[in-house]
Amino acid sequence: MQLILIAAKAKNNVIGKDNQLIWKLSADLKRFKNLTSGHYILMGRKTYESLGKPLPNRTHIIVSRNPDFSVPEGHYAFSSVEEAFIFCNKVGVEKLYIIGGGQIYGETLNLCDRLEITDVEASPDGDTFFPEIDSKIWLETGREDHPADERNEYPFSFVTYEKITKP
Repeated sequence: MQLILIAAKAKNNVIGKDNQLIWKLSADLKRFKNLTSGHYILMGRKTYESLGKPLPNRTHIIVSRNPDFSVPEGHYAFSSVEEAFIFCNKVGVEKLYIIGGGQIYGETLNLCDRLEITDVEASPDGDTFFPEIDSKIWLETGREDHPADERNEYPFSFVTYEKITKP
């Protein structure tokens, strides 16, 4: 199973505040949809709740410490990332996208094969942060820079990292 982490982060590594995104980047949302559609996506409970409902054409894997947490039919909840990975391997998931939030990113970053990061040229206040990307483990293999415009609040770059070594 290929593990791919996808996130948008600010220059100061902020990824959210009050369980919400903190910028309007239409291109980032479009890229997220294009990359994750048709795949399994793994997230923490707070990230799932912030979505409001399951995203179309994706199977949701939610990690929650609450044993009574329930999800709609066709989606799955587990008490740990490890349990979720075991399930995904059992059912033959080829690509699993890790979509947040901060705690899930921290637990999974160095287990992933690839990172798809949107670097946002901003330093907003926030309460949720992305972990540091260690250049001894990750190699930048692609970058696409974009200016701010009427649909994208800040300049941003789509950056792909590939794992170069096991931690």
